[in-house]
Amino acid sequence: MMQEYNPSGVGQANGNLFGLPFTYESANLIVFCVPWEVTVSYGAGTANAPQRILDASPQLDLFDFDNPDGWKQGIFMMEIPQDILEKNKYYRGLAAKIIERLEQGQPLTDSPDLTPVLTEINQAGQQVNQWLFQQCQQAINNNKRVAVIGGDHSIPLGYFQALAVKYPSYGILHIDAHADLRDAYEGFKFSHASIMFNAMKLPQISKLVQVGLRDICQDEVQIIEQSNRRIVAYYDPAIKQKLYSGTTWMELCKEIISDLPEFVHISFDVDGLDPKLCPNTGTPVPGGLELEQTFCLFRELVNSGRKIIGFDICEVGDAEWDGNVGARILLKLANLMDLSLRR
Repeated sequence: MMQEYNPSGVGQANGNLFGLPFTYESANLIVFCVPWEVTVSYGAGTANAPQRILDASPQLDLFDFDNPDGWKQGIFMMEIPQDILEKNKYYRGLAAKIIERLEQGQPLTDSPDLTPVLTEINQAGQQVNQWLFQQCQQAINNNKRVAVIGGDHSIPLGYFQALAVKYPSYGILHIDAHADLRDAYEGFKFSHASIMFNAMKLPQISKLVQVGLRDICQDEVQIIEQSNRRIVAYYDPAIKQKLYSGTTWMELCKEIISDLPEFVHISFDVDGLDPKLCPNTGTPVPGGLELEQTFCLFRELVNSGRKIIGFDICEVGDAEWDGNVGARILLKLANLMDLSLRR
């Protein structure tokens, strides 16, 4: 099959990412999809992101300036789990009632009492985490590399837990407009706004380096400042101020990377980018990074000799353009991960 495959030919709509001719067995990188956005508190649609990214992917050209033969590593996307998508629709409806109640400033215990509903949603989130943990761990045990596509940013927790079984110590490079350090935001234990708060409970995660933050609450700033540099934040306004003052992006990249350990997971929330790039993301915020800026940062991470051990891409909106950008991020990260692990 590989012998007949022409990487310069027309992308095949064969059900796999980029129309690549790989199976679970023949691929090195396995991509899991988690179509889940139960707790989103602003715009919905990210649960459809895996399908959008898949649909957009065959029209990308495969030549990559960093890793021209990167596609040969073999990339295979597991089927989008329809049962999780169905449960997402059900629990999303329930969560909306809780969010509405809170926005009206009323307690959940008012009639009808919504506290049992909250418990049920938290249990459903736990089940999704457990499912992803098992899927990722099985793939890692089969000597596969793993990547995950959301959904909202609550979804990679099970993946972080699987990496923590394999790696006694690793860091997270986190691209985001938000710090996601809220403790059970809106009562949802596995909220999209709580992913890094939950991640920090894993002792194996030695460092969290956050880049592009610009929509953040007082409590989160406090958590960062009191973390003894276990969490390091590069706020978007501070980044811009340095760039406007003549510091180069390359100098900043080197500074950001110096905070990271040898093994690094990249957690990419696309709302960290300028919203023109993924305008239909769940919580867009003006400002942010350019796509090539992030790629430059990831490239320098690889050039530093550090290893990209995994990545997740979250909050891609339910639109053709957003899927296009999401597919490009996926291909670039897959190729840079391959490059870093082969060096």
